[in-house]
Amino acid sequence: MKPIERLFEREGLPSFGLSPALAVAYGGDFGLARPGLYANFVSSADGLVELSGAGGLSGRVISGDSEPDRFVMALLRASADAVLIGAGVFRSVSGNLWHAETVYPEGAQHFIALRRQLGLRTHPLLVVVTASGHIDVSQPGLRDALVVTTPAGEAHLGGTLPPGARLAVINADTFGGKTLMAVLSAEGLSVVLSEGGPTLIGRLFRDGQVSELFLTRSPLLFGRTPNDQHKSLVEGVDLGGQQMDLLDVRRHESHLFLRYAVHAPPPGPALALG
Repeated sequence: MKPIERLFEREGLPSFGLSPALAVAYGGDFGLARPGLYANFVSSADGLVELSGAGGLSGRVISGDSEPDRFVMALLRASADAVLIGAGVFRSVSGNLWHAETVYPEGAQHFIALRRQLGLRTHPLLVVVTASGHIDVSQPGLRDALVVTTPAGEAHLGGTLPPGARLAVINADTFGGKTLMAVLSAEGLSVVLSEGGPTLIGRLFRDGQVSELFLTRSPLLFGRTPNDQHKSLVEGVDLGGQQMDLLDVRRHESHLFLRYAVHAPPPGPALALG
């Protein structure tokens, strides 16, 4: 892969001291502050992050199967204690483990070494949020997962989770982003990477829980038609022009890699996810 080019970087960002191979590929050093919730998305030039009918392949379609986008996703996964997803994303992707090396196998040894350097477990824990409990318990990602759910979800799952999966039950039909993050903090998960979807991340933005947004801007256009069910980055909430500060800009050919610090808004409504 041709290295990613650094165009702008705010002074004072955290740095891990990446290995030479990772630093060359990324265009410099990289780091994440603890604690924090970091969101990662790829969007088209016209702002879409999810395409109707593409399911779990939306990201690859929107990015044009961009190798540097997969590298950045892997670097973020390699840096995180946990990867957080909603039930809709989990249902749309069959067989995914949400590990760094599954999305960018070329860098597997370097990502493993980075996690060792950071004192992290071999792979990030998968966290699946589902109010209803309607998820496929045969999926391999659940073999090392925390399922956050409600009493109704617990009743539906009924002890069917595979070995290696655990339940965290919040005693409410719906719950907010602060409650969700309190559960993850109690689990010792300090750096959490959210990979969507738009409904989950929208509620986390609204409840002031997102520390930073990593956004890959693809040079592709898809357009909209009435009732097409495509989705933008945030769905289901009105954020009222929430402020972000630009921290970093990188480029690989016509793809832009943007990093923002997110300002916290007033608390929002409860979180209701499938």
